[in-house]
Amino acid sequence: MKILVVNCGSSTLKYKLFEMEGERVLAWGMADRIGSAGSRIYHRVPGREEIVLDDPLPGHGEAAERILGLLTDAGRGVLGAAAEISAVGHRVVHGGEFFQQPVLVDDGVILTLEECSDLAPLHNPPNLTGIRVCRRLMPHAAQVAVFDTAFHQTMPEYACLYPIPYRYYKDFRVRKYGFHGTSHKYVSARAAEIAGSGSGDLKIITCHLGNGSSLCAVRGGRSVDTTMGFTPLAGLMMGTRCGDIDPSIIPYLAEKEGLTAGRVVEVLNKDSGALGISGISSDFRDLFRAAGEGNKRARLAIDMFVYRVAAGIGSLVPAIGGLDMLVFTAGIGENSPEIRREVCAYLTWLGVLLDDDRNSVRGAEAEISAPGSAVKVLVIPTDEEKMIARETALLLK
Repeated sequence: MKILVVNCGSSTLKYKLFEMEGERVLAWGMADRIGSAGSRIYHRVPGREEIVLDDPLPGHGEAAERILGLLTDAGRGVLGAAAEISAVGHRVVHGGEFFQQPVLVDDGVILTLEECSDLAPLHNPPNLTGIRVCRRLMPHAAQVAVFDTAFHQTMPEYACLYPIPYRYYKDFRVRKYGFHGTSHKYVSARAAEIAGSGSGDLKIITCHLGNGSSLCAVRGGRSVDTTMGFTPLAGLMMGTRCGDIDPSIIPYLAEKEGLTAGRVVEVLNKDSGALGISGISSDFRDLFRAAGEGNKRARLAIDMFVYRVAAGIGSLVPAIGGLDMLVFTAGIGENSPEIRREVCAYLTWLGVLLDDDRNSVRGAEAEISAPGSAVKVLVIPTDEEKMIARETALLLK
């Protein structure tokens, strides 16, 4: 069975094609800057050179058509025809309380997803665009939605409800939903495999650290608590997002700056976090470079991020009654030995001891804890696409 995984952003379309027998990746890539000048497609096939096409891509439909053309091209593709694709697995950020598992997409599901768009206005509309485009271009293929929020539906009420009038939950479903669920599920399951015990009763905290960042407390393979909340704005400080702040700041800034509340929230989403503090960049590679040259605000942004990650880890330990494994993943978690070292330096009270030589790894699976560490510390590259493909195949079976 061949499954195409699609992840649509506002101006991107990422894809990965799997042969599910052996979970082999046949091709992968991304259409970038959709709807803007300089749009292009990056296409990779194992064992071949990367293809880069500078192509006008006015919309996601045109991008998907070009990608299907590449996948079925006689010289550059891996398929004889698009009909070989049995299913398309779509990453959908927010499923609200409507979807606790992956679901086969039909017209009713699309209507429900449109209702969820109020909960994730930056993410769900592009996800829906990808679903509509693929339904049109591949009507023969099953379309499956896999939700970032689904893994966190096992959180108990005392962890996921906010201490505000209960009717806001009953009437408007205001609660913590959590995100990056596909990533947290994948790396926590892989950590359990490495431990050789299945999920068992392992107490794991997974750290998905990237431009968007979140932590998840996992016990027995189930999400017990997480740092992101009603939207992906909550929780840790991130690349451009503020994370948790006093909510009174929003009306205060609105009054001082003459802004609507919505505009303040936009600032908190797009102009805050590491970018807002440093004034330079949301990319931690830039921040470390600037800090090395003496830029104090760049160093401050790093210190704030590290502290909030470490404090978040500490706050999640009671949720699972201890800590057996700490897992770093995603762009920063996989590729920044400096961030991992500085975070773990706060956690020696938990018995976390890092091995500096092991910690030098970038982008590869490794155990980085020292032999005497009471907590096993791992780097596990996330593979959300593989998880989505697995969930899609399982649903179809």
